[in-house]
Amino acid sequence: MHTRPSPRRRTSHRTPDARPRTTARLLAPLLAAAASALLMTACSPGAPPTSTVGTVDAALAALPRSTPSTLTSYYAQRPNWRSCGVTGFQCATLRAPLDYTKPGSGDVRLAVARKKATGKARPLGSLLVNPGGPGGSAVGYLQQYAGIGYPADVRARYDMVAVDPRGVARSEPVECLDGRRMDAYARTDLTPDDAKERDALVAADKRFAESCGAHSARLLRHVSTVEAARDMDIVRAALGDRKLNYVGASYGTFLGATYAGLFPGRVGRMVLDGAMDPTLGARELNLDQTAGFETAFQAFAKNCVRHSDCPLGGKGTTPARVADHLRAFSRQLDAHPLPAGDADGRKLGEALATTGVIAAMYDEGTWGHLRAALASAMKQKDGAALLALADSYYDRDASGHYSNLMMANAAVNCLDLPPAFTSPEQVEKALPRFEKTSPVFGEGLAWSSLNCAYWPVKATGEPHRIEARGAAPIVVIGTTRDPATPYRWAQSLSRQLSSGRLLTYAGDGHTAYGRGSACIDSAINTYLLHGTPPTEGKRCS
Repeated sequence: MHTRPSPRRRTSHRTPDARPRTTARLLAPLLAAAASALLMTACSPGAPPTSTVGTVDAALAALPRSTPSTLTSYYAQRPNWRSCGVTGFQCATLRAPLDYTKPGSGDVRLAVARKKATGKARPLGSLLVNPGGPGGSAVGYLQQYAGIGYPADVRARYDMVAVDPRGVARSEPVECLDGRRMDAYARTDLTPDDAKERDALVAADKRFAESCGAHSARLLRHVSTVEAARDMDIVRAALGDRKLNYVGASYGTFLGATYAGLFPGRVGRMVLDGAMDPTLGARELNLDQTAGFETAFQAFAKNCVRHSDCPLGGKGTTPARVADHLRAFSRQLDAHPLPAGDADGRKLGEALATTGVIAAMYDEGTWGHLRAALASAMKQKDGAALLALADSYYDRDASGHYSNLMMANAAVNCLDLPPAFTSPEQVEKALPRFEKTSPVFGEGLAWSSLNCAYWPVKATGEPHRIEARGAAPIVVIGTTRDPATPYRWAQSLSRQLSSGRLLTYAGDGHTAYGRGSACIDSAINTYLLHGTPPTEGKRCS
């Protein structure tokens, strides 16, 4: 739902550690040129900065409890499991209608993977996982992390399952620019100094949108979060589960909450970690994310100056001065990009350097790596390490190939909400507010929010409340200094959900489950294994 990638989704947390980043990056390719995925930038013409909690009248309505006869063949499917080529995992393909209003007009093929429960005790059914994005591969996340890294007790009792949402990865991926053109897009200047640079940014956004329209015309009108949530119910039925058990991170919380709103009576044990607020419009979502990244940068700055290798200031340097030093370095890169030893001849310019910094904001565990990357660039004039961080954010490999993360990210965001801005003039008018919110990232994130303005299809969604009346308890996790999904979003979602339970992690980073807090992990494991949600207001640190 809105934001650009990060461990965009290797999100789990997002860090280049043993686990694949999930939520964050999928969520956050924000600064990625104009199309950033990090920012939740939804699209559609003329949208004011809608709306904060309490101002949205529309609520997501539950679908009828009975399955329409036109969908019977989809719900009657059973997976034909086969080897995935990854030890311990099985894969299958299921069908969903391309258009739920016209089920006979064609299908979408959904890639599903599972790892069977490993224990001998009575199984609890399937546990679907989604790492965020939008655009992150749930199947990849399952195979690289959740299916082997979730707590052993959870994996013993559940079949661990993932489905790539429509338009993502293995499920008929949205396609746009090729690798060479994505390279050009990713280095587009997001802080234009004059009309010529502004026009170049707009042209890059238009090329990206036109390319998506040319290569994925069939799918672009049908990759909304509502449709992906309906697909999950088909998967639930195909697995033979009466209820949907689910853990979603980042954008995965919006997907999970949407499912709960559509099918409240089919909610089993549901965890929404790093929650999004569905009542907000695209501009407010982006502005809140801008504030979140500023909060994360302030924490990074305070941490950085305690280390002798911090290139942005020594002990006692204020966060404001650290920010000044980073901005000065960015201006240098804008004029004189650094060599990065890249096989394709790419250099480290301002846009890619900023993306690299943002990628490291998702997880405090990467701050040491960011210090080293900045020191290498600022002192040795070697941009390789910062460029590598940016590449991880965009999911670009060493051969110059990009996954479809950023493409799916834009496609879903631009369908789910009217655009944050519809013209460069609107961005320029909003710049003071964004720059006040974040002196470090505000300008670039404001311009990143323009990408849906030129999208080839109009948005079908709008801000709304999700109440899911009648659903079983839903645990919403919020991290107090989360850069990509600010804590108040979790507070808002937990209040909207009629059965929401807020679990708070007082700390840094994007999402909380499986990131080192024994308190959080114990609470969630108890809920998943025994159905006992944490007490309302429980707080961990």
